[in-house]
Amino acid sequence: MKQKRPRRASGAAPATPGGLEAVFGVHAVRALLERGEAPRELWVQEGSAGARLAELVEEARGRGARVQSRPRDELERLAQGAAHQGIVAFAAPLAFADEATLWFQLEAWPRAEPPLLLVLDGITDVHNFGACLRSADAAGAHGVIVAKDKAAPLNATVRKVACGAAESVPVYQVTNLARALERLKALGVWITGTAGEAEALLHDADLTGPTALVMGAEGKGMRRLTREACDLLVKLPMAGSVSSLNVSVATGICLFEAVRQRGVRPPGAG
Repeated sequence: MKQKRPRRASGAAPATPGGLEAVFGVHAVRALLERGEAPRELWVQEGSAGARLAELVEEARGRGARVQSRPRDELERLAQGAAHQGIVAFAAPLAFADEATLWFQLEAWPRAEPPLLLVLDGITDVHNFGACLRSADAAGAHGVIVAKDKAAPLNATVRKVACGAAESVPVYQVTNLARALERLKALGVWITGTAGEAEALLHDADLTGPTALVMGAEGKGMRRLTREACDLLVKLPMAGSVSSLNVSVATGICLFEAVRQRGVRPPGAG
């Protein structure tokens, strides 16, 4: 049976409340609430969606959100093809975590497992950025590091693609990426960069200790200073005719190789 594509409603998107960003879908709205952030306004699709989403709606209302019932076509015009699942929250724009917070966290590392960090160098496409955040959250990464320059913004589209991960994974913005990598090394973090011309394969790298995985932009890869700051360069084993993968796909593969090596088991696994 042929799958239907999400319908993109025609017409101009409705205006969002001033100064706020739209957060689409059940997972993203729930992540917003779990983070302790109260949406200022919540739009819920008219009809059965209200009953289906009652628990989420009541939690948002209890946090002070103004709840409005809106027709489906209005939500679809606002979402512009995204899967809104009958619910849209309007909240303050996300902000990057600062560099000082990163160093504080690492110097007083509170967890039993070693840190696993994702470093994005030159990823400017918001869809790739959002997908990388989603993979980072799924793999249990402890944070994502980006530079102030040549990096995608942490905007509404990123939140939409990340499906809640933008609210749950800390994203640290550093002034100078190469210098930040040197400081990570001084703190005992091993820097593993990805490059198509590397000799070592991803599966040859030891990702069980404190690790920062560095992913470069599609086409250009990592910048020279970023590459020089890496302890090891690895590549994915490519068996087909294509020479590279989309950066968000490659990110997921690399992160879950770290998960595999660390022997992380899902909750409830025997």
